[in-house]
Amino acid sequence: MPHTQLLDLQPLPTTIIPNPEYHDYFSFSHFNPVQTQIFHSLFHTDHNILVGAPTGSGKTVAAELAMFRVFINYPGDKCVYIAPLKALVKERMKDWSVRMGKLGKKLVELTGDVVPDMKAVVNADVIVTTPEKWDGISRSWQNRKYVQKVRLLVIDEIHLLGNDRGPVLEVIVSRTNFISSHTEQQVRVVGLSTALANAGDVGSWLNISNVGMFNFKPSVRPVPLEVHITGFPGQHYCPRMATMNKPAYNDIKQHSPEKPVLIFVASRRQTRLTAYDLISHAAGENPKQWIRDITDEELQSHIQRVGDSNLKHTLQFGIGLHHAGLNEKDRRVVEHLFTERKIQILVATATLAWGVNLPAHLVIIKVPEFYDGKSTGTWTSR
Repeated sequence: MPHTQLLDLQPLPTTIIPNPEYHDYFSFSHFNPVQTQIFHSLFHTDHNILVGAPTGSGKTVAAELAMFRVFINYPGDKCVYIAPLKALVKERMKDWSVRMGKLGKKLVELTGDVVPDMKAVVNADVIVTTPEKWDGISRSWQNRKYVQKVRLLVIDEIHLLGNDRGPVLEVIVSRTNFISSHTEQQVRVVGLSTALANAGDVGSWLNISNVGMFNFKPSVRPVPLEVHITGFPGQHYCPRMATMNKPAYNDIKQHSPEKPVLIFVASRRQTRLTAYDLISHAAGENPKQWIRDITDEELQSHIQRVGDSNLKHTLQFGIGLHHAGLNEKDRRVVEHLFTERKIQILVATATLAWGVNLPAHLVIIKVPEFYDGKSTGTWTSR
């Protein structure tokens, strides 16, 4: 199936939404080209929708527009947003609790970490959850009236159908269609994904007609992307990782000397080793070059709140660490310093790419490998 052509349309203003209380919801005045093209199908129809577009295209707005239609046209019914990771669920809750709260909407988080009381779930307008949690809840749909009142199901990162958790998503969609046929209430399904190679197959599975199929090319990114690939010889993993640190330092100086830099590595240990190597390379020039708009006193006050000893050390040079081994408090300190551009560099494991929205000018992926202990017990290419 060919990709959707991005049309040359006049950007729609956010005031196109007829209800005045929604005009101040967005932080921008006009929708971007992708959002403008999908607006009518999302906000003015009840068709199932599949939106395949590159990261950074504003697909979250697609989910919000579909939710607004439910709020306006079907008051009292519920929206369910399914994200593949608990970290993504928390990010959406943090954002939507503030912005949708101003609209008078109630949200509830359903994950393995958070079990709200039943009254909160029954009264919620939006349920933000993970596939496994919603699968377990929707199995007893006959005894749970709030499941029967779901009008919209948004599945984020639906391209993960091909991964281990794909069967859970398949069951959820099949059960949703089954519930819909028995309650005689249409449940709209909106799938959000990166650009897909088999969008036609996914679309037919979701019962999506041509009206609801949007699969844009990866090149329609609102922000242009340059890709540079450098090969490194070496059979053994750790020495090969070490040889990449000096070139990474040079790339930072060349491509992003003053703007935020994200460096992705394959393990927690590599976050520490990479950061320490960057510090040693900077020592001969300006060891504090990656500390930005922050005084020594203010930086030290943040460092004193940090518990991890390695993070305490790297922050003194403007480098943050981010991985699952840090406690919640330490991660929040690092995210705050990087988001506010107080530190320039953040070395992280791949978990960060899923769970936190931290803009950067330069992204370095040190190695497209990870340790697959489940199936092969070896380092595997992504």
